[in-house]
Amino acid sequence: MVDSKAAASAFKTAVVSHLNQVAPVTARAMFGGYGLYCEGIMFALIAQATLYFKVDAGNQERTEVGMGPFVYHRDGKAVTMSYYQLPPAVYDDLGLLHSWVEASVAAARRGKRK
Repeated sequence: MVDSKAAASAFKTAVVSHLNQVAPVTARAMFGGYGLYCEGIMFALIAQATLYFKVDAGNQERTEVGMGPFVYHRDGKAVTMSYYQLPPAVYDDLGLLHSWVEASVAAARRGKRK
């Protein structure tokens, strides 16, 4: 039997280590997943072994690469959040990954100002 908590923690550790190659990223446990922070701003999240980045009107074109939004269920209804799956090709390209981190941190900052 696989310990899902240990697997989730190992995935989080691997993702944070990888992201730290392009930006200072930390993680905090939240709602069965993790919030990812850069410069004190939550710009990404991990849920069910999937990495999602913050998206708004300023970086909305990134959702057009075909990766889906983060959706959870509350009171029997699906709730879609403004976080979208990070494409594997972006994760594997450190230069591209850096630009996506910056764009998502900027989106999170804009959202925080509202």
